[in-house]
Amino acid sequence: MRGEVLHYDEDQGFGFITGADGNRYTFAREDLRREASMARGTAIEFQPAGGRACDVFSIRAQTASPPAAATAAPAQTANAPGAPQHFGRSAGNGPAAATGLWDYFWRGLTENYFNFAGRARRKEYWGFCLFWTIALIVVVGAGLFIDDTMGDPDGSELPVVTVGLCGIFLLATALPWIGLNVRRLHDIGLTGWLFLVVFLPTIGWLIILVFALIPTQARENQWGPVPTGVGI
Repeated sequence: MRGEVLHYDEDQGFGFITGADGNRYTFAREDLRREASMARGTAIEFQPAGGRACDVFSIRAQTASPPAAATAAPAQTANAPGAPQHFGRSAGNGPAAATGLWDYFWRGLTENYFNFAGRARRKEYWGFCLFWTIALIVVVGAGLFIDDTMGDPDGSELPVVTVGLCGIFLLATALPWIGLNVRRLHDIGLTGWLFLVVFLPTIGWLIILVFALIPTQARENQWGPVPTGVGI
């Protein structure tokens, strides 16, 4: 499989790769077939083995055979040997993503809806929380208004519409909320599996709150580069 080196620490002999399938793989010095080191952005070939990349080697020096080069010459301008190839969520050379509070919230509900990879800075986390809370208040208000308008046809005091709308809203935002917490943990250098502490009675949410308040790790780590907009 082809991919691109996102990070390699020569001192620790550890790095990670994004593959053509959009997934991220780790690799170590012993997984390098020929090269002693790998610069960020290097186009490579590797063998995926679970979440690890094996037999990693650079393909910059590879050239096409003469017949293939002759037939594919017009198409090779954008993928000339030595030009980095970008895969996954970091692909593309478009403008940098906006870093406003609303922008973070909207991306959380759209392109990051099912994103459990990468990092989320504190501003992204609390921006999502702010507009999520505002949206919940609007949903509750709309439900109470409808319930009040409809009266109580069933003779029960339960605000059926309000409960239903809140349930739908919570279910619809559960995945982006979990993904955001996982990326926030990655941003401070911790594994996303620590989000499971939320199930601890009483103290679970307090632990998550503490994690959410910790500043961004001001260096590239195994889950990605420092998020856009963070001063280093």
